[in-house]
Amino acid sequence: MKKWLLGIAALSLSFSLAACGSDSASTDKTDSDKAKTTQQEEKNAKETKADTQANDKSNNDKNEKAENASKKDSSDKKKSENKKKLVDVTLNRTVDGDTIKVNYKGEIKTVRYLLVDTPETKKPNSCVQPYGEDASARNKQLVNNGKLQLEFDKGDRTDKYGRMLAYVYVDGKSVQETLLKEGLARVAYVYEPNTKY
Repeated sequence: MKKWLLGIAALSLSFSLAACGSDSASTDKTDSDKAKTTQQEEKNAKETKADTQANDKSNNDKNEKAENASKKDSSDKKKSENKKKLVDVTLNRTVDGDTIKVNYKGEIKTVRYLLVDTPETKKPNSCVQPYGEDASARNKQLVNNGKLQLEFDKGDRTDKYGRMLAYVYVDGKSVQETLLKEGLARVAYVYEPNTKY
């Protein structure tokens, strides 16, 4: 860039001197020298520009690689944080669409599904709600169809009734998500910090 600016300054100076009226022989020689100097300056300016562009590209490539590496590290960290810690259990029986009984560490425990609610079928002093039987039947079908596992969230593991609160999986697939997608459950009872999903 400096060479280019110097070239322009030299060119301007040479035009000024030529306009001042030195004799024509020296003017012709000077013009020839100036033309050579100007061509050399233009060549130098092009080389400098090419070098600058190459350096800029190299720096951009380095910055992009560093940024991608940082994103990958961040992504790997999130994956490890979000990795499911599943606990194997065996089914004792289904209660309704969002509750089951399982054998957990040698004891029979009631498990209430986190973050979902299905129509009631067993609630005392209450009638069977529409689609309650469908939700119960589908839940029974899902949990009897593979390896049953629980995942606990960060908050309390039990509710005020002593039921364990968990995400339920069969062969690694979320039972809650299946019930929601099939229209047999709704998102409900969302209480911090048990809100991972």
